[in-house]
Amino acid sequence: MKTFHISLPFSQEDLKKIRAGDHLLLSGHLYTARDEAHKRLVAMKNSGQALPVSLKNETIYYVGPAPTKPGQVINSAGPTTAKRMDKYTKDMLELEVVAMIGKGERGEETRRLLKGKAIYMAALGGVGAKQAQSIIKQEEIDFHDSGMESFRRLEVKDFPVIVINDWEGNDIYEKNRGTWHQILNP
Repeated sequence: MKTFHISLPFSQEDLKKIRAGDHLLLSGHLYTARDEAHKRLVAMKNSGQALPVSLKNETIYYVGPAPTKPGQVINSAGPTTAKRMDKYTKDMLELEVVAMIGKGERGEETRRLLKGKAIYMAALGGVGAKQAQSIIKQEEIDFHDSGMESFRRLEVKDFPVIVINDWEGNDIYEKNRGTWHQILNP
C-alpha cells in the first residue's frame, strides 16, 4: 500500500495506477451529493435536462455538511454510507463520474459496475470535523432548497481517503475479510 498526492480531477493514469488499500491525499475540486442530490441529478439526466455542471471525470463525495457557522469555510463534513447511493451508480457512471467517496462497502452489483470505469474511496466516518479542515472553499451549485443535501463544489487540499475499490475491481474489504475473521476468531 502506498500514499499518493492526487490533483483532482483524476487523470486516467492516476486512476489506473492506484490500488485498493492505497492512501490518497486529494487536492483540487470535487462535488457533494447525497440521496436527494443523486435523485435530482438522475431525474435531470433521464428527462434530458442539462445538469448544473458536467460530471465527466469528476469525483462525488457522499456528504451533507452540517450548517456552516459564521467564520467557517464549512462545518463537519463526514461521509455518509455509500451503499445508499448504489441505486444511482449506473446513472453516475453514464454521466462519466470516475470516483466516489463515502463510508463502508459497496454492494456486489456496484462493485461490478465500477470495474474499469471508476474507483470508490472511503473517508473516515466519525471525524467529520477533521475532514472539514481539508476543505478550503465551498460553493452551493444547485438544489438550494435541500439544505445540507444541496449539490456543492468543494475545493480540498490534502483531503485523506483510502481506496476501497480500484480500477481493476480489487476490493480492500474483501481482501482483508479473511484476515479479520482469523483475528476475531482465533
